[in-house]
Amino acid sequence: MKYLPIDKNLFIQNRQRLAEKLKPKSLAVLNANDIMPTSADGTRSFIQNTDIFYLSGIDQEESILVIFPDAREDKNKEVLFVRETNEELVTWQGSKYSKEEATAISGIQTIHWTKEFERVFKNLVFEAERLYLNTNEHLRAEIVVETRDARFIKWCIATYPLHKYDRLAPIMHDLRAVKSSIEIELIKQACSITEKAFRRALRFIKPGVWEFEIEAEIYHEFLSHRSRGSAFAPIIASGPNTCILHYVKNNRKCKDGDLLLMDFGAEYANYASDLTRTVPVNGKFTPRQKAVYHAVLRVQQALIKMLRPGNTLEEYHKEVGHIMEDELIGLGLLDAKDVKNQNPEEPLYKTYFMHGASHHLGLDVHDYGNKYRKFEQGMVFTCEPGIYIKKESIGIRLENDILLTNDGPVDLTENIPIEADDIEDLMNA
Repeated sequence: MKYLPIDKNLFIQNRQRLAEKLKPKSLAVLNANDIMPTSADGTRSFIQNTDIFYLSGIDQEESILVIFPDAREDKNKEVLFVRETNEELVTWQGSKYSKEEATAISGIQTIHWTKEFERVFKNLVFEAERLYLNTNEHLRAEIVVETRDARFIKWCIATYPLHKYDRLAPIMHDLRAVKSSIEIELIKQACSITEKAFRRALRFIKPGVWEFEIEAEIYHEFLSHRSRGSAFAPIIASGPNTCILHYVKNNRKCKDGDLLLMDFGAEYANYASDLTRTVPVNGKFTPRQKAVYHAVLRVQQALIKMLRPGNTLEEYHKEVGHIMEDELIGLGLLDAKDVKNQNPEEPLYKTYFMHGASHHLGLDVHDYGNKYRKFEQGMVFTCEPGIYIKKESIGIRLENDILLTNDGPVDLTENIPIEADDIEDLMNA
């Protein structure tokens, strides 16, 4: 891994918090992600399942974590299985974790090789009455590939059919929504790398460059600062592409007079950042572009103030609509009378702003969190309003990462330029 060692107390505390939420005589099992194939004998780079990472810090394939708070023997309350290294594996791939290294990273004392799992697990499972198994219950997930966790569920139920089974995901969603101080520092590091990438990109952008060339500049900065790369597929969208919300082809030449919308974020130690900035390709906004830009910025500034403990996403997004309506009327895009008489189920502002304004941020860029849960100190949200005018090829989105505290919102991306004049000054320096 490129990132620096993480304080193992993060993972120790996370396991303790999980253990407190399990029912008596329960055992929880989490699996690492698979290494995904391409074709022939090709594979993708390994990216760890964020739940097992959250609880162990183990960043390696074929790992299994068992948490059993009521185990009769203390050594079995936390058990970690990791892939065994051998000479052939070292020759072809390099070494894997030793048992001592796995303990140093995770704080777990009982380490076994993964090949020993079925034997060890059999001795544990008959002490338990209930098994918590892990699934992906993110509302936006489109699950088309069977995961290691999914295969394990089939095996476990077939092998131990008379146990009680429960879902681990709701507990993980509850725990992961609120970030600890160590996690916040890791997100800050990801944001810092993203800032460096944005400033580098500003020096490079000009008419005639290709979107993918800008993407390459961003990746250079990511990799130079211990990031694995982007936390998600970067959007580098110029001209009419600025109005395509999830545009990822990044293959158009930027032209004089275009806007360039860049939605990207570095990961660091598996933690994500998420930034969007929209800039003029030639370094100077037109009056119309600047008017729309300022409208989006005013909406964002108003919304950030609402990211405070006690609010909810439902209440927050209702207010988003009202604020956006006023700005769209001011830009001449909506008529005040039409807005007054609109169908509340189909608000007119969604013609120009059709996505949500915020999502949880953490180990996943769209991190876990119940949309009905009240905001709490320690949650991290993006704030990303936008206005998209297809007929004018104007798409402007601005996105910052906000930490909620009892003393008010803290912008983790506050050092990344956002004012239109500052953007122009930096591009023309």
